[in-house]
Formats: sequence, C-alpha cells, structure tokens
Amino acid sequence: MLLLVSVVNSEEAEEAVKGGADILDLKNPREGSLGAAHPKLVSEVCQRFGQILPVSAAIGDFPHLPNAAALAALCAADLGADYIKVGLLGSRSEQQAVDLLASISDALAWRGSKAKLIAAAYADYREAGTLEPRLLPGVARRANVAGCMIDTLDKKGTCLFDSLDSDSLREFIGECGRYGLLSALAGSLKPCHVGLLRTLGPHIVGVRGAACQSGVRTGSIDRQRVAEFRLNLMDSNQNWAMRERG
Repeated sequence: MLLLVSVVNSEEAEEAVKGGADILDLKNPREGSLGAAHPKLVSEVCQRFGQILPVSAAIGDFPHLPNAAALAALCAADLGADYIKVGLLGSRSEQQAVDLLASISDALAWRGSKAKLIAAAYADYREAGTLEPRLLPGVARRANVAGCMIDTLDKKGTCLFDSLDSDSLREFIGECGRYGLLSALAGSLKPCHVGLLRTLGPHIVGVRGAACQSGVRTGSIDRQRVAEFRLNLMDSNQNWAMRERG
C-alpha cells in the first residue's frame, strides 16, 4: 500500500516528504473534501518535489459540468500533477458520471498528458445523494479512468468505515482489480484502521488528519506522524506477508 498525504502548502509538503509519504496530494479542505488547491501552489510543489515523488492535485467536489472539469484537470496536468482527483458530487447517475469523466479523459489524451485521472465517490453517498461507490469501477472503466477512490464528503467526526462495511469495500477493491484500475481509500482514516486496511488491500491509502500535529485535518502536517503511519502500513504489509508464507 502506498501512503498518500494531503497537504495545503509547501511547508506541509516538505514535512510529508521528510516523513516518508509515497504521494503528495494537494488540496484545500476549506473548499470541501476534494477542494482544489491554487494553481500557484500546484506549480510550486510540482517544481520543488515532483522529481522526488508523485504529486496528486484535487480539482474539486465537482458539479455536473463536464467541460469545466476538463479545463480544471488540464490546468493541473499542465502544471505538473501526476494524478488528478475529481469528486463526483454533481454527477448523480452512472451516465452523468461517465460523461464528466470521459470529458476529462478525452481532454488529457488530446493534450498528450501522462497524468492519471482518479475518480472519487463518497462513502456517505446516501446522505449526500451522490453516486453509489459500488458503481464507480464500472463507470471508470467506461470513461478510461486510471483509478477509483472512495472518500467521505462529511468531515465532521465520521470516517470511511462508519458509512461502508468491509464487504462493500472489499468488493469495490476487487472490481477495481478486475478492471485494471488503481484502488484508493480515504476518509478520516486513523492508525487504528491500519489492520483493517491491510486485510482490504487497496493500492493507495489517503490521510490528512492522521498526519497532522493535532490528529485532525485542520492541524498542520507533522513528519513524525507521517513516518509513524507509514511504518504501521509497512509493518502490516510485512506481517501479512509473513503469515501468508507461514
């Protein structure tokens, strides 16, 4: 499992790098779960750290505006982002989601970009009235998307596992694998969730609050917390491998 750490400025990016993050993720929590970072920050972080590790840029919890989403994604790609995350907030049906994601994919292909598009659905979809996460892998396959993420829209005390059970998440990850898609889980994940994440086995685990000094997403990224979380993931991977060999 790769550790993705969400940061809001260059100082936090440096902390995440020194803590051992595998992917730097740029976003603005004030604008939502997948709130977009300012283009200047995306450019700055990509130039400073892009040769060290991959950079991901969120472009927002998007309304159903396919061409606007494509334009935002192209900007992030041109600024150097390796991954582009878009939240399917306004695309409520499967066809709408395909239309929005395909618009982005087509624009990236037209530009000749190597950036990978990651589509995000919300674990708390019932409350939000958004696309069911179980539908996302099929949608992503139709739209030529590189990977799928499940996150949470509401960041007020609940986490991924409060909204979706392990069987649902395992099915999601398995379907991503069958379609050759990257799978990612996020949503107020904490160190106590590492064991469960290990049994599920997504490609990417995304955190912010768990990597902050205060343990909440409004704090500042702390390299020690990043290192501890990553070590827990590595230990879990090693322990799991040892049990499998045994």
